[in-house]
Amino acid sequence: MTTSKNTATKTIVFFGDSLTAGYGLEDVNDAFPGIIQQKIDSLDLKYSIVNSGVSGETTSGGKNRIDWVLHQKPTIFVLELGANDGLRGVPLQQSKENLQAIINAVKTKYPETIIVLAGMQIPPNMGPEYTTEFKNIFPDLAKKNDLYLVPFLLENVGGIARLNQSDGIHPTKEGHHILAKNVWTVLKPLL
Repeated sequence: MTTSKNTATKTIVFFGDSLTAGYGLEDVNDAFPGIIQQKIDSLDLKYSIVNSGVSGETTSGGKNRIDWVLHQKPTIFVLELGANDGLRGVPLQQSKENLQAIINAVKTKYPETIIVLAGMQIPPNMGPEYTTEFKNIFPDLAKKNDLYLVPFLLENVGGIARLNQSDGIHPTKEGHHILAKNVWTVLKPLL
């Protein structure tokens, strides 16, 4: 029996906000999930990426749409949410509970799916206590749920003007290449 290339393909779902969606880029394939797909293709690995990024998405919005996204079984699920919560000053416990609910939904429906959590940090304008506690949500959840962790998605990009669009928040095409490297470091051994 022969199987087509598509039947052999496993799926990686990137579930996130404007960073995943590639906000402000001319081509969505220039966002880090698209760059990772190019890398996967160049290595002839049988994975296809689903970019499920929505600009402006919060952990609450993610929690509300997770069941819809899980109609397709992901081999790997990359969770990249929380930045908009932090920028809006959403209570930390609420963000943590929403992220946990998303993790639970994936684990309940597909226990064998590998989950990668993308860590996030925010500027200190919400005060040092909020900023520190926000940063700690991600390693805490990764440890508690035995997830793989990208320590800080925007490592070597956040706060560097030339790697961000004029809003100072969303990475340029060049910035997305660095985000892709940050994720690839964690993702590559899983493939």
